[in-house]
Amino acid sequence: MGNTEVAVCANSNEAQIYARVGDAWELQHTLAEHDKLITAISWAPQSNRIVTCSQDRNAYVWTPTENGWKPALVLLRINRAATCVKWSPKEDKFAVGSGARTIAVCSFDEENNWWVSKHIKKPLRSTVLSIDWHPNNVLLAAGAADAKAYVFSAFIKGVDSKPEPTVWGDRLPFGTICGEFSSPSGGWVHDVAFSPSGDVLGFVAHDSSLNVVYPSGPGAPPTAYISVKLTSLPFLNLAFTSETQLIAAGHDCQPIVFTGSSSGWALSHSLDDPTSSSSRPLTPHGTGSRVPSGGVGRLGNNEAFNMFKAADSKQLDS
Repeated sequence: MGNTEVAVCANSNEAQIYARVGDAWELQHTLAEHDKLITAISWAPQSNRIVTCSQDRNAYVWTPTENGWKPALVLLRINRAATCVKWSPKEDKFAVGSGARTIAVCSFDEENNWWVSKHIKKPLRSTVLSIDWHPNNVLLAAGAADAKAYVFSAFIKGVDSKPEPTVWGDRLPFGTICGEFSSPSGGWVHDVAFSPSGDVLGFVAHDSSLNVVYPSGPGAPPTAYISVKLTSLPFLNLAFTSETQLIAAGHDCQPIVFTGSSSGWALSHSLDDPTSSSSRPLTPHGTGSRVPSGGVGRLGNNEAFNMFKAADSKQLDS
């Protein structure tokens, strides 16, 4: 994959690959194999393979050839829509979350020349909405609609070598639960992310919270579990840029930078131009605190909410 290519899905059952040509984006390829809406795409930068998953309960691995992109079916064995997908760091596995309360961890079967899956089910109690891989290629984080973020072992014998011990544990047979964390006010977890070292887990939830977990060891309470509660609309995505900084973005239509450590996290600034008419003012107050005592880290007044609140307080003609 070059720096000038991108794969997207325009709310359909087809994925499209665009290339940057001059000042414009030009359609290069259309990946048409799914029967229903494509829900997620992951492009492996080293092997140059793309994996797509869909509401049709299938996933395909696409490999570039001289005659275009060739699809290979993945045996997911799920009975609900696939919701998210992501390649592992070594690109020898990928994980697919689903509405079947299941995560399918997929690897290539050389003997049969297809992709097969192993399932992680317990203790998942609802749709898996997001996944992220630990840098060691074995641990897998997941966020779900049961208002929890999890860390599992996705170790596959014959594919993975024995990983080095981490703060998440050292004995890691497939499906081992290495961490389970609830959102402060019961909001479903939109996204999860490991820090670059893998020693910190962050997740954002629909209760407008940003949560950062510092594990202390297998079976032990976290060293710190910090929750930054916001008065803004919920975030949908987050990504660590370092061990002490992350970026989150969501329904407020602006990417927000947070900084912190195990002592606390706080809103830093918006990446939007503050002079832009579409940007809202930011008024952060304090740092996130350890659960369950609550924390502060507020965004500015929500204009849309105030508008509807004002309308609701009046007797409007229908």
